[in-house]
Amino acid sequence: MSSTQPAGNQSDNPTGDTHSETFGFQTEAKQLLQLMIHSLYSNKEIFLRELISNASDAADKLRFAALKDDSLYEGDSELAVTVQFDADNKTISISDNGIGMSREEVMSNLGTIARSGTAEFLQQMTGDQKKDSHLIGQFGVGFYSAFIVAD
Repeated sequence: MSSTQPAGNQSDNPTGDTHSETFGFQTEAKQLLQLMIHSLYSNKEIFLRELISNASDAADKLRFAALKDDSLYEGDSELAVTVQFDADNKTISISDNGIGMSREEVMSNLGTIARSGTAEFLQQMTGDQKKDSHLIGQFGVGFYSAFIVAD
Protein backbone atom coordinates (compact mmCIF):
# COMPACT_ATOMS: atom_id res chain seq x y z
CA MET A 1 0.00 0.00 0.00
CA SER A 2 1.44 3.37 -0.88
CA SER A 3 0.41 6.87 -0.05
CA THR A 4 1.21 10.07 -1.86
CA GLN A 5 1.07 13.64 -0.70
CA PRO A 6 1.33 16.75 -2.83
CA ALA A 7 4.87 17.73 -3.67
CA GLY A 8 6.25 21.21 -3.21
CA ASN A 9 6.21 23.69 -0.36
CA GLN A 10 3.27 25.27 1.46
CA SER A 11 3.15 28.16 -1.01
CA ASP A 12 2.17 25.60 -3.68
CA ASN A 13 -0.75 24.61 -1.44
CA PRO A 14 -2.00 27.82 0.23
CA THR A 15 -5.03 26.21 1.92
CA GLY A 16 -2.91 23.52 3.59
CA ASP A 17 -5.31 20.82 2.41
CA THR A 18 -3.67 17.44 2.17
CA HIS A 19 -4.66 14.78 -0.25
CA SER A 20 -3.73 11.12 -0.06
CA GLU A 21 -4.32 8.29 -2.44
CA THR A 22 -3.91 4.56 -2.17
CA PHE A 23 -2.52 2.56 -5.06
CA GLY A 24 -2.53 -1.22 -5.45
CA PHE A 25 0.56 -3.05 -6.61
CA GLN A 26 0.45 -4.39 -10.13
CA THR A 27 2.35 -7.45 -11.26
CA GLU A 28 3.35 -9.07 -14.49
CA ALA A 29 2.42 -12.59 -13.42
CA LYS A 30 4.36 -14.34 -16.18
CA GLN A 31 7.57 -12.45 -15.41
CA LEU A 32 7.10 -12.89 -11.67
CA LEU A 33 6.68 -16.63 -12.14
CA GLN A 34 9.86 -16.84 -14.23
CA LEU A 35 11.78 -14.82 -11.65
CA MET A 36 10.53 -17.01 -8.81
CA ILE A 37 11.22 -20.27 -10.62
CA HIS A 38 14.76 -19.37 -11.58
CA SER A 39 15.53 -17.91 -8.16
CA LEU A 40 14.34 -20.99 -6.28
CA TYR A 41 15.65 -23.63 -8.62
CA SER A 42 19.18 -23.31 -9.91
CA ASN A 43 19.29 -26.93 -11.09
CA LYS A 44 16.95 -27.79 -13.99
CA GLU A 45 16.50 -31.40 -12.89
CA ILE A 46 15.00 -30.36 -9.55
CA PHE A 47 11.53 -30.38 -11.13
CA LEU A 48 11.53 -34.19 -11.10
CA ARG A 49 12.14 -34.34 -7.35
CA GLU A 50 9.46 -31.72 -6.73
CA LEU A 51 6.79 -33.43 -8.80
CA ILE A 52 7.56 -36.85 -7.30
CA SER A 53 7.33 -35.25 -3.85
CA ASN A 54 3.90 -33.85 -4.74
CA ALA A 55 2.76 -37.30 -5.90
CA SER A 56 4.12 -38.88 -2.71
CA ASP A 57 2.23 -36.33 -0.61
CA ALA A 58 -0.99 -37.15 -2.51
CA ALA A 59 -0.52 -40.83 -1.63
CA ASP A 60 0.20 -40.02 2.03
CA LYS A 61 -2.86 -37.76 2.23
CA LEU A 62 -5.03 -40.60 0.92
CA ARG A 63 -3.50 -42.99 3.45
CA PHE A 64 -4.40 -40.60 6.30
CA ALA A 65 -7.90 -39.87 4.98
CA ALA A 66 -8.55 -43.60 4.50
CA LEU A 67 -7.94 -44.21 8.21
CA LYS A 68 -11.42 -42.74 8.71
CA ASP A 69 -12.98 -43.96 5.45
CA ASP A 70 -11.28 -46.89 3.72
CA SER A 71 -13.71 -46.67 0.79
CA LEU A 72 -11.49 -43.81 -0.40
CA TYR A 73 -9.06 -46.45 -1.64
CA GLU A 74 -11.68 -47.40 -4.25
CA GLY A 75 -10.57 -51.05 -4.07
CA ASP A 76 -6.86 -50.28 -4.53
CA SER A 77 -5.01 -49.74 -1.26
CA GLU A 78 -1.62 -50.26 -2.93
CA LEU A 79 -0.47 -46.65 -3.16
CA ALA A 80 1.99 -45.91 -5.95
CA VAL A 81 3.90 -43.15 -7.68
CA THR A 82 4.80 -43.90 -11.30
CA VAL A 83 7.37 -42.12 -13.46
CA GLN A 84 7.25 -42.81 -17.20
CA PHE A 85 9.70 -41.56 -19.81
CA ASP A 86 8.75 -41.25 -23.47
CA ALA A 87 11.90 -40.45 -25.45
CA ASP A 88 10.06 -40.19 -28.79
CA ASN A 89 7.70 -37.50 -27.54
CA LYS A 90 10.26 -36.03 -25.14
CA THR A 91 7.90 -36.26 -22.17
CA ILE A 92 8.09 -37.38 -18.59
CA SER A 93 4.83 -38.33 -16.88
CA ILE A 94 4.47 -38.58 -13.12
CA SER A 95 1.27 -40.11 -11.84
CA ASP A 96 -0.07 -41.35 -8.53
CA ASN A 97 -3.21 -42.93 -7.15
CA GLY A 98 -3.32 -40.60 -4.18
CA ILE A 99 -6.00 -38.25 -2.92
CA GLY A 100 -6.25 -36.01 -5.97
CA MET A 101 -7.65 -32.49 -6.00
CA SER A 102 -11.07 -31.08 -6.69
CA ARG A 103 -11.47 -28.37 -9.30
CA GLU A 104 -11.65 -25.81 -6.50
CA GLU A 105 -8.43 -27.11 -4.92
CA VAL A 106 -6.64 -26.94 -8.27
CA MET A 107 -7.81 -23.37 -8.80
CA SER A 108 -6.93 -22.35 -5.26
CA ASN A 109 -3.64 -24.20 -4.74
CA LEU A 110 -2.13 -24.23 -8.22
CA GLY A 111 -3.59 -20.88 -9.12
CA THR A 112 -1.93 -19.13 -6.18
CA ILE A 113 1.85 -19.08 -5.93
CA ALA A 114 3.11 -20.18 -2.50
CA ARG A 115 -0.22 -21.62 -1.32
CA SER A 116 0.30 -25.18 -0.19
CA GLY A 117 -2.50 -27.72 0.02
CA THR A 118 -0.14 -29.91 2.04
CA ALA A 119 0.46 -27.17 4.61
CA GLU A 120 -3.32 -26.73 4.96
CA PHE A 121 -3.71 -30.51 5.29
CA LEU A 122 -1.07 -30.60 8.06
CA GLN A 123 -2.85 -27.83 9.97
CA GLN A 124 -5.96 -30.02 10.16
CA MET A 125 -4.05 -32.95 11.66
CA THR A 126 -3.76 -33.70 15.36
CA GLY A 127 -0.41 -33.82 17.17
CA ASP A 128 0.07 -37.59 16.80
CA GLN A 129 -1.01 -37.54 13.17
CA LYS A 130 1.44 -34.72 12.39
CA LYS A 131 4.21 -36.63 14.12
CA ASP A 132 3.47 -39.75 12.05
CA SER A 133 3.16 -37.92 8.74
CA HIS A 134 5.94 -37.75 6.22
CA LEU A 135 4.45 -35.07 4.02
CA ILE A 136 7.07 -33.17 2.06
CA GLY A 137 5.67 -30.16 0.23
CA GLN A 138 4.70 -27.29 2.48
CA PHE A 139 5.63 -24.15 0.60
CA GLY A 140 3.41 -24.25 -2.49
CA VAL A 141 6.14 -23.81 -5.08
CA GLY A 142 7.16 -27.34 -6.16
CA PHE A 143 4.65 -27.55 -9.00
CA TYR A 144 6.07 -24.41 -10.58
CA SER A 145 9.48 -26.08 -10.97
CA ALA A 146 8.01 -27.93 -13.97
CA PHE A 147 8.05 -24.64 -15.86
CA ILE A 148 11.85 -24.72 -15.82
CA VAL A 149 11.86 -27.48 -18.42
CA ALA A 150 8.52 -26.82 -20.12
CA ASP A 151 8.44 -25.67 -23.73
